[in-house]
Amino acid sequence: MPYRITHRNLPQLFLKAREALMAHFRPVLNHFGVTEQQWRILRALDEHGQLEPRELCELCQILSPSMAGVLSRMEELGLVERQRVATDARRVLVLLGEKGDRLIDEIAPLIQQQYRLMEEAWGKRVVDDLTDALEGFIAAQATEVPQVELPKKP
Repeated sequence: MPYRITHRNLPQLFLKAREALMAHFRPVLNHFGVTEQQWRILRALDEHGQLEPRELCELCQILSPSMAGVLSRMEELGLVERQRVATDARRVLVLLGEKGDRLIDEIAPLIQQQYRLMEEAWGKRVVDDLTDALEGFIAAQATEVPQVELPKKP
């Protein structure tokens, strides 16, 4: 029997690739008691300074209801701080807390080292090609793709 779908399953490949990559970083995060979501937030704040929660949701790919809970827990732990915007009290900015800043100082060299080990094992070109392919795919999303026409419901 021939396959019904001839294209490779890109979403499944993305999930496998993500899991394969995270397997190299997860031991570092686990050692420091940081969840993957928390690390994405810490890294985004380290790269961008202060961000609004909606910006963090976008950058970190975390849904807003989850983000609220994660930020509350991180604030309790001293990893982040939330500050109201002086000119608009409805807006809140999230920034690294003192503990979050220290944690990044501890984790960042290990993450950098892990990237170097991956490049040594697979070749820097493989890591660069993957990065370029993913960035290219994300950039291509600016081009609208028509949606297949769905059949009418009976």
